Amino acid sequence: MKVTLISHTPQPEKIVAAAAKICYSDSSAAQLMDGLDDEKSQKFVEMLSSLGHESPIEHVTFTFGIEGVSRTFLAQITRHRLASYSVQSQRYVKQDNFVFITPPEIENNEECKKLFNDSMKSSLDAYNKLADLLEQKHYDEFISSGIDEKTARSRAEKKAIEDARFVLPNACETKMVVTMNARSLLNFFRMRCCLRAQWEIKAAADDMLKLCVAVAPSLFKKAGPSCVMSGRCTEGKMTCGKAAEITAHYAEVKRNIANA
Repeated sequence: MKVTLISHTPQPEKIVAAAAKICYSDSSAAQLMDGLDDEKSQKFVEMLSSLGHESPIEHVTFTFGIEGVSRTFLAQITRHRLASYSVQSQRYVKQDNFVFITPPEIENNEECKKLFNDSMKSSLDAYNKLADLLEQKHYDEFISSGIDEKTARSRAEKKAIEDARFVLPNACETKMVVTMNARSLLNFFRMRCCLRAQWEIKAAADDMLKLCVAVAPSLFKKAGPSCVMSGRCTEGKMTCGKAAEITAHYAEVKRNIANA
């Protein structure tokens, strides 16, 4: 897995502070921005956090590149609807030698790993055979309709992999660009940094959190699972029972970033 912060709103904490201040001021947005330095912005953002006033932080966004994740991951992250996604398409990108993601529990068990790898090979073989058979069928149809060979071959391949992809497993690797505003990110971290989150999306969430803390430490000072953000677990009887340990872990992570 590789997670990178491609871009973010410049001066995110200053933008948030100015957006909040304009609600209570007759000054212009430009004047408010000019009157804010880093220290004032930090203090104002921290005050907003203590009050639970989150709407101003929607004005800043963060865009991530996420690679080396599975289609299972894709199904989970797109449940977070207040975000924008651009994902590598199996409709247009042929997976004739696809990369697959192996869960750690399978990787560390030889019997499971063999069964898993055999299944991946079987899926790949079926995909390639289906793609070849369908491509030839569509090519013949396009040629018979008067389309030139080059165009017929290109169209036939695209049409073939559109259906052949149905045999590809959830383990198939994909990549994407994801944009979220800071408020949506806090909610994402609250849910996906939790120990109860599936391992792959938790790993991505932790990487995304570290990248956000590095550029906007005050904005993401309390970011993390619910036990970190609110001081209590919201998982009820499903709690892991490790709130104190987890809170200490994320505090250490943020200290290390601040001291780096």
